[in-house]
Amino acid sequence: MTARATFTRMEESTAQDWRIIVPEVMQSAKSLPDRVMAHLRLLENDYGGFPIDRYNHSLQTATLALADGRDEEYVVCALLHDIGDTLGSYNHPDIAAAILKPFVSDANLWMVQNHGIFQGYNFFHHICLNRDMRDQFKGHAHYDQTEEFVALYDNRAFDAALDILPLSTFEPMLRRLMATPKNSIYKAAMEPAKA
Repeated sequence: MTARATFTRMEESTAQDWRIIVPEVMQSAKSLPDRVMAHLRLLENDYGGFPIDRYNHSLQTATLALADGRDEEYVVCALLHDIGDTLGSYNHPDIAAAILKPFVSDANLWMVQNHGIFQGYNFFHHICLNRDMRDQFKGHAHYDQTEEFVALYDNRAFDAALDILPLSTFEPMLRRLMATPKNSIYKAAMEPAKA
């Protein structure tokens, strides 16, 4: 059994408590890619009426982006863009964006966060929604990137006849991306103390 802090209210915590907690948190952070991949696998056999299951849609989106020469961060965003489908039935892009936020650029984060509205251009009119909802973002710095992501990758990734690379192809990219956060309120606390 590992040591545990003893406070009952956060305000009562001590530096000694945090010397116990921080290493545990850091150890847990190292296994984040494993938890993310396990969650992504929950999309396997989840068709939701689509031509291919959501897991293979995710892999196919990443496969298309990789084949097009996109960088690793972008490819991982393509891989995880719909990971929130199991928990965020009404806001899946928010879930994916929350997972990716510490590790990606503002442009890629915005792309993931808003891809659902941009994909809506292709089907919203069939479900009584405004297909031009994306127009609210006209002029935004990341509008074109997000429109392109949907057109080139997300929209095309429902074709069972297209090649789909296995998750093992993307695993090293995911591990490298999640090894070091770029954007986190805890970033300074995770860096070694300077002498």
